[in-house]
Amino acid sequence: MAVIGDVLALGTSLERSSPAYVRGRLKFRVGQLVYVAFSLDEGVMGFAFPREEREALVGGDPRKFQLPSASDLRFNWVHADLAALEAGEARELVVDAWRMVVPQKLSRAYDLAHPHGPG
Repeated sequence: MAVIGDVLALGTSLERSSPAYVRGRLKFRVGQLVYVAFSLDEGVMGFAFPREEREALVGGDPRKFQLPSASDLRFNWVHADLAALEAGEARELVVDAWRMVVPQKLSRAYDLAHPHGPG
């Protein structure tokens, strides 16, 4: 079972990433681009994810993953139930979402510095 604390240090340590609280909700962003956001109760993590792959992700494990609200379907976004995720899985989702909003050179540098993933 993952909790917000499992990804908090990671989200603040990724290059160009910064935490922000918006209406009481923690979000991680690069510049103005939000790549991870948590629900007020911290039970759901929304994250950037390729639109063309999200149906497969949600369909593959609907207990863990859900589509965003209808008004957010235009964005590259998916929701995950943190209680259904393992801590390492949550960290991988954060890094993958971060990769969507940073230049490839930062993503490659992260891979060199962390050859075994975010841990």
